[in-house]
Amino acid sequence: MIATPALPPPAIEQPAPRQISYGLVSGRAARGTTRVLVSANGKRIASKPLLGRRFSLRVRLPLGDVTVRVTTLAPGGRRSTSHVHDVFALPAGARPRFVTARLDSTLRRKLDAHTRGYSGTAGYHVQSLTGGRGAAWNAKARFPAASTVKLAIAATVLAQHSGIPPPGSRVHGLLREMIEVSDDTAANALLVWLGGSTSSGAYRVNDLMRSIGLSDTLMYGGYETRTLSARIPRRVDESPAFGVGKYTTAWDMASLWRALWLASGGVGPLRSAQRGLTPADARHLLWLAAGVRDLPKLDARVGGDRHVEVLHKAGWISAARHDTGLVFWEGGVFVAAVLTYRSAGVSTSSDRLASRVAAITLARLRRVEG
Repeated sequence: MIATPALPPPAIEQPAPRQISYGLVSGRAARGTTRVLVSANGKRIASKPLLGRRFSLRVRLPLGDVTVRVTTLAPGGRRSTSHVHDVFALPAGARPRFVTARLDSTLRRKLDAHTRGYSGTAGYHVQSLTGGRGAAWNAKARFPAASTVKLAIAATVLAQHSGIPPPGSRVHGLLREMIEVSDDTAANALLVWLGGSTSSGAYRVNDLMRSIGLSDTLMYGGYETRTLSARIPRRVDESPAFGVGKYTTAWDMASLWRALWLASGGVGPLRSAQRGLTPADARHLLWLAAGVRDLPKLDARVGGDRHVEVLHKAGWISAARHDTGLVFWEGGVFVAAVLTYRSAGVSTSSDRLASRVAAITLARLRRVEG
């Protein structure tokens, strides 16, 4: 009796480990496969007959950390399974695409009341990336950047690195330390990796930012290592006075997050040959952002909602405290950047402002966009 040969396991291309996913499951099955099953965290979510060897399914993954399993079936009861760990799932409705930005006057009125009431200087920019509605106040004023521009360092490193840094590699470890726990020493080491010194590395970061039209952000050397339809308006309403150093604006940080989100879908300004950031690079950087460990800011009020995920990068020094990022909900995604400055010193009132901006924006967009 001749034994029936085992069915080789499917090769999964997407989702990939250490990346975010919008629900695309694709790859190649062994010859003779007739059906593909997809499971997430042990629960079957899709079943599809297969005529050829290639498979591509759009599925609804549970939000957050997920393990995806693909099982292939063939005649005679043969089956095989492959799985992917370390995937961070986001809503299918948040897949990257271009939309036209337009001012939401109701949203602006609600947010301006809180922003102008802040005891210091503040600026914000929010926009639904899947619907276009948004609002801003003082969005082009320059603030001390603090750690927010570590997001730009990471994008520049990934654009220059050949492929996603493998686990256990020095660059992989430095990226995780810089993004997830905002380590200044790791940021300096990556700047040196980029250019041979922190100042030369900073030039490369600035070049990337300028190449996508962000002219109000400056990476100034390294970090001191220490333990510590109407157009949405782009203008300076009140500018904080500070000395020489790193700076950015709410508009630039929101634009950088939008560019990374678009790049994760293979479109947008970061995807040109000159920038070198691949869709896999962008999906990896967003996966790193999903692991940020920080005091609640944008996510303080919305983070407890099991239908919401917040990917963010904050920054603070004694006189400035910011949070910037992407807020995903089942209806889509919006970008938010909230920057604050007070010469006498900032406090958790800055975090409360960021949390209000995120909560008010989410409530408004859920009402008008679904």
